[in-house]
Amino acid sequence: MEIQEFEKILTKNLKELEIELDEKQVTQFYTYMQLLLEWNEKINLTAIKDPEEIILKHFVDSLTIAKYIKKEATLVDVGTGAGFPGIPLKIYRKDIKITLMDSLNKRINFLNDVINKLDLQEIETIHSRAEEFGRNKKYREKFDIATSRAVANMSTLSEYLMPCLNENGIAISMKGPKVSEELERAKKAIKLLGGEIIKVEEFCLPNSDIERTIVLIKKKRNTPSKFPRKPGTPAKDPIF
Repeated sequence: MEIQEFEKILTKNLKELEIELDEKQVTQFYTYMQLLLEWNEKINLTAIKDPEEIILKHFVDSLTIAKYIKKEATLVDVGTGAGFPGIPLKIYRKDIKITLMDSLNKRINFLNDVINKLDLQEIETIHSRAEEFGRNKKYREKFDIATSRAVANMSTLSEYLMPCLNENGIAISMKGPKVSEELERAKKAIKLLGGEIIKVEEFCLPNSDIERTIVLIKKKRNTPSKFPRKPGTPAKDPIF
């Protein structure tokens, strides 16, 4: 796909989100897509290989949460994978400071290559398990925003995200459709971890019938020191 067609499709979809990009940002997204496809031949980064789908399901999808991020916020993207939503957010919002955390070093190498080639500032990568990251004094309760996209069920995900947040910080969980039952089961965990659900937004991605849900959880109290539990436990034994 040539950059002119890429820009047309990206701009059309972002218009529905009331997001505008300048020429440099469009070029950064285009380079990001090329790097994603290039690296994907060596390591498994994404099952989505069609450029139009990458634009909608990765880039546009990532930016659906931009409106919930306050100016100059500190944000951690837990289990970022190929950099979603963290890198698209950084391209669009130069004001926010981003930490990308992932447990696989190969993906960290990819992310560092993207950051370097896109010349992104105030963004770092951390190779860590989510449970270990949440217990690390350098990062625990230090972020305004903790986000994750399609990583785990809400109970497990809350145990990953809530320890990262400072007081009044916001956890933004990016989910697929029909999460009401999952949310109901996670209420005990969210409360125990110091959080309170403040918003659930259900919508379709622009110009599509692809359903998405964004769940916002506010940090009301400090997370008890025993959370997160040791690696593997939140996934195997969620708090219900």
